[in-house]
Amino acid sequence: MNEREQRGLVIAAKSRIRKKAGLWSVPSQTGNGRRYTVNLTAGTCTCPDHQEAGHKCKHIFAVQYTVEREYSDDGTMMQTETLTIQTPRKTYQQDWRSYNCAQVNEKDKFQLLLRGLCDTIRPPKRGLGRPRIPLPDAIFAAVFKVYSTVSGRRFMSDLRDANEKGYVARLPSYNSIFRILEAETTSDVLYSLILESANPLKAIEINFACDSSGFSGCRFDRWFDQKWGEQRSMRAWVKAHVMTGVNTNVITAVEIHGQHSSDTVLFKPLLNTTATRFRIGEVSADMAYLSESNLQAVVDAGGTPLIPFKSNSVASRPGLWNKMYHYFQLNRDEFMARYHQRSNVESTFSMVKAKFGDSVRSKTDTAMKNEVLAKILCHNICCLISAMYELGLDPSFEAELQVAPKLAAS
Repeated sequence: MNEREQRGLVIAAKSRIRKKAGLWSVPSQTGNGRRYTVNLTAGTCTCPDHQEAGHKCKHIFAVQYTVEREYSDDGTMMQTETLTIQTPRKTYQQDWRSYNCAQVNEKDKFQLLLRGLCDTIRPPKRGLGRPRIPLPDAIFAAVFKVYSTVSGRRFMSDLRDANEKGYVARLPSYNSIFRILEAETTSDVLYSLILESANPLKAIEINFACDSSGFSGCRFDRWFDQKWGEQRSMRAWVKAHVMTGVNTNVITAVEIHGQHSSDTVLFKPLLNTTATRFRIGEVSADMAYLSESNLQAVVDAGGTPLIPFKSNSVASRPGLWNKMYHYFQLNRDEFMARYHQRSNVESTFSMVKAKFGDSVRSKTDTAMKNEVLAKILCHNICCLISAMYELGLDPSFEAELQVAPKLAAS
C-alpha cells in the first residue's frame, strides 16, 4: 500500500463522501472546506495532483474504499459503522524445542560460560598483607549475584553450590561482593568481559541498532530549590547506551553515563567499539542520533546508516547528508522496512529489564554503574546459551584481559 492509498483510506474513514448524478464529491484532506469531484468510471479527479501528473490520486482511492465499504453488488447502500484498517500481522516461527532446552539448562550453562570468561582475567600480582580473594572468583561471584536477582545474603546458598561444583576456588562473603561492585576499576573488567562475551557471535551479527535506556536506583538525591523556596528530591538513575545485534540481541558495545548524558555524542564510540570485532552492515538509530558526523562514521566503517530525518530537516549540505536525505524522502517505504530492525534494540532492553530488573540495588554511582554492566554481561551470556541450542554455536573465550594491579577483592 503506497502513500496515496493510505491517505485515501484515511479520507474514507474520517470524511463524508457524497454521490450525486454518478459523480462523487470528496473533501480536501487539508480541511480548508474545498471539495473535489471524482468520476470513478472514467478514473478522473479535479484535484491538482491528478490534473497535473495524471496520478491515481488519494481522492479516487477514497471513493473506491467507500464503494467497497458501503455499497453491495445491487447498488443498495449498506449500514456500516466504522472502517477497520486491518493489516496482516507478520509472525515468526519459534523453535520451541531448542528454546525449552536453553531455558531448562540456562543456569548450569551460565555458570560454565561465566567461569570461562573469568578465566581470561589475568589476576594482579599479589602484594603485601593478608591473602586476597582471587580476582576471577570475585568477578564470578559479583556477576552471578546480579544474575540471581536476590539480595547478597540470600545469594550465599547459590554461591556455596557454585563452590562445590568448582566454579569458585575460595568462597567470598557477601560484603566482599559488595566491595567488588563498588571498586572503580571493576568497570574496566566488566567492559572487557562484555566485549569478549559478544565475540563468538561475530559470524552471525552484521546489522546493528543503537539506543539508550535508564536504570533507576534506590537512592534519592535531594536539593533546595532556591526559585520556589522548597526542598526537592529525585530518584537517582544511570543511563545505558548500547549497540546491539539485530539477530541475537547480543550487546556489542556499551557506555554507562549519568542521567543527563547525550545520545548523539556516544554513537561514534559505540560504533567504533563494535567495528573492532564485527563487520558493519546496516546501523539503525532513531532521530536523536541524526547528525552528519554520525552518518559519515557509519559509512567510514563500511556500513549503511539508517537514521530517519526530522520533519524540519532540509537538503542543505552537499555530499552524504543530501544523498541520505533524498533516499529517505523518495524511498520512504523501503527505508522504513529496513529501519524496522531498530525495534530489536527496544527488545534488548526489555529482555534485560524483564529478566534482571529495571532498577539497581547499589547506592553509590560507581556501584550502580557496575551493577548495570553486570546485568548486560548476564544478558550476553544468556544470548550465547540461546545460540548454542538454536544455532549450534560452540563459544570459546581465548583473549586474556589485563587488570590493573590495584584491583582486588578483600
